[in-house]
Amino acid sequence: MISIKNLNVWFGQGDDRVHVLKDINLEVKAGESFGLVGESGSGKSTILRTALGLVDDWSGTICIDGIDTRNGDYKKLIRCAQMLFQDPYASLHPRFIVGDTIAEVMKINNIKNYEQRIIELLEAIGLTADHQYRYPHELSGGQRQRVALARSLALEPNVLLLDEPTSALDASIQAEMLNLLNEIKTRLGLTYMIVSHDIAVVSYMCDRLAVMSNGEVVETLSRGQLRGQDSKHDYTKQLISASQR
Repeated sequence: MISIKNLNVWFGQGDDRVHVLKDINLEVKAGESFGLVGESGSGKSTILRTALGLVDDWSGTICIDGIDTRNGDYKKLIRCAQMLFQDPYASLHPRFIVGDTIAEVMKINNIKNYEQRIIELLEAIGLTADHQYRYPHELSGGQRQRVALARSLALEPNVLLLDEPTSALDASIQAEMLNLLNEIKTRLGLTYMIVSHDIAVVSYMCDRLAVMSNGEVVETLSRGQLRGQDSKHDYTKQLISASQR
């Protein structure tokens, strides 16, 4: 479902140009949850942003469900793959009511009967039809992230790219969001690529994971290997040890 080959990414220009991702190679199967873990600045989120065309200076090949993300049909790509951003405060327009936020992407893509679809999406993520008339500031952080999730599901994608989907939420509601994401994935048969710095989140959500450091993948593990601490790279061992402390 997701194929990344020889991905290199640079930020900046001239003497300030920095090589931030170096020869990344990843394969994610259909229906799989795949995690990207590592310390801040290791390049995890850059992989997701590059996959959806939010980064300009890169080389290599990225295909999602057979669509080449550089040269393929971008409209088909965004119908196939959507992204859930980390901060629900920043990802929702403060002057749009919830219904307009969800409807916008469907109007752009000429989806009919979007009014009914809004209600179906809100109910699917645990809110009510009445929430469509509220502004983001009238919602809790967890409700805002649910609305962002509903928007990402509006085009019925096959793939969700999730960038730290619970890190901006209170600890008391993080588990609710993770359970909802698992439920949605099972119900709709989605494929996930999840960025997180939290080993516990990745252990709970992901079938496999790649450990990143300084823009490189240093090791790929299954969930069983992670939980059994069956890692070979020193950085991975340090990461697991730090999470346990």
